[in-house]
Amino acid sequence: MSAQLAAGTYRCCDVSRSVAAAMDAGMTWIDTAPNYASGTAEASLRPVLDACLQVRVSTKVGFVPDSDRQAARDAGVPPYDRDQGHCLARPYIAWQLARSRARLGRVPDLVFVHNPEHGRTDRADLSRTLTEAFEELESAADAGKIGGYGVATWAGLSGGMFTVPELTALAEIVGGSHHHFRAVQFPVSLIRLAVVADALDGRGALAEAREAGLDVFASAPLGGGELLGAMTDELVRIIDSAASPAQAALLVALSAPGVSRVLLSASTPAHWADAVDAAACEPLSPDRLRKVIDVLGT
Repeated sequence: MSAQLAAGTYRCCDVSRSVAAAMDAGMTWIDTAPNYASGTAEASLRPVLDACLQVRVSTKVGFVPDSDRQAARDAGVPPYDRDQGHCLARPYIAWQLARSRARLGRVPDLVFVHNPEHGRTDRADLSRTLTEAFEELESAADAGKIGGYGVATWAGLSGGMFTVPELTALAEIVGGSHHHFRAVQFPVSLIRLAVVADALDGRGALAEAREAGLDVFASAPLGGGELLGAMTDELVRIIDSAASPAQAALLVALSAPGVSRVLLSASTPAHWADAVDAAACEPLSPDRLRKVIDVLGT
């Protein structure tokens, strides 16, 4: 099945406006986090979610928004790393989940452990951190406080801090055969082609996630906007001669084997229309993807 587009809210200056444009374009999934938009993203989504009950939403836990730090101290949750602004202790996760539910006005369908590798270089320490986080999230899922959970990472998988099989095994240890570990989120794009190359060879994070039955949310498909200025006419022709530069870049993430949803932060109806047209295209064949990889390298 082809990957679907979903609305991301990372780096959105006006979350309400961006998500309204996404909903008008037919998006049915919104991804956010407590620390996005200077801590206002979740609350900004509530009117949209209240009006569109069929829309699903994922949020995250880990980064402590500046606006929440005093409230966290007042609540007596464990101290976090003040330099990193990141915490995955069970009491903090429980506290943050309650705030997320209140701000969103509903139970989130998914909660991602947000960049668990952040500030950590020791695999044993990271394993302990993830175990504690998974224990709290399994408890929350059992209690109906979240629909399920996953891991959103920028460099944890590509940097070898953990693997998809390790995450799945941990979920089975913590939650048993009926655990609630549902998804992973990581970058897939023209500047993150190694993961696509691996998937075409039947290995790596995308292949492992598909084997485990996990949804994959591809983040930063346009490289945080940096790719648009790097899309030469030649590169666009190699990908799809009929595509716009943005469409060509998106097609790579949309066509990567194992990707379920591609998160896009777009603010205007025109940008969303361009993206929807890309999603309606036939996915790039493995041969075409290999040609792109041969040209650009990994």
